[in-house]
Amino acid sequence: MRKTSYALTFIAVIPLLVFNILSARLPDWLVASHTVDDVRVTVRYGLMERCERITFEEPGSSNATHSDYSDYECRRFPLREQDKCEKENKIFCAAWVSAQYCTELGIGFAATALVTLLFGVSTHSRRRRVWRAVAGLLVLHAIFQLVTFILVAELYRMDRFPGFDHAKPGSGFVLNAVSWLVGFGVAYGVIHTGVAADRGYRWAAGNRYYHPIRC
Repeated sequence: MRKTSYALTFIAVIPLLVFNILSARLPDWLVASHTVDDVRVTVRYGLMERCERITFEEPGSSNATHSDYSDYECRRFPLREQDKCEKENKIFCAAWVSAQYCTELGIGFAATALVTLLFGVSTHSRRRRVWRAVAGLLVLHAIFQLVTFILVAELYRMDRFPGFDHAKPGSGFVLNAVSWLVGFGVAYGVIHTGVAADRGYRWAAGNRYYHPIRC
């Protein structure tokens, strides 16, 4: 493969890694909100923490409404006792923690792909075969992010946790979807270009292209 192809792949993988890190850290995969007696409670669920904010809405003059916001209070999520992980929510907690591990593995594979791109193109002989390793790492990254997406989506769809009754997908959920969709696309591009280079197509192989022998 050309160095240009590896450079483009490197540029494409960087935002993938950023999306993965952001989606793993953002506490808004699912956002639930409900109002009781002029008190609005907003709860944001992330893969690793749960944040809650209470808003007091008081009627003001001229039919206007005055809102008094509190800061978000966050804690780790899920917790064994507070989220009843040893009782009725045992299956939910196991699946949610599995989603955490899967997204961390996806981050690791994306980071390893970047390192492989940096070291693999240092010599001509490595550059000829390193695309296979890069493609494999990108496919693994996308698979683990997809597994995370499926686990969270299924828990949300089945209302496996009481707080998900009024929840809606948030930015962390969307970033995860973007990461695995683009990840599969970049992996396909690497495989397509790498195979074309091995077959001697000039647009992919660059200066080492060859003409097929015709009988």
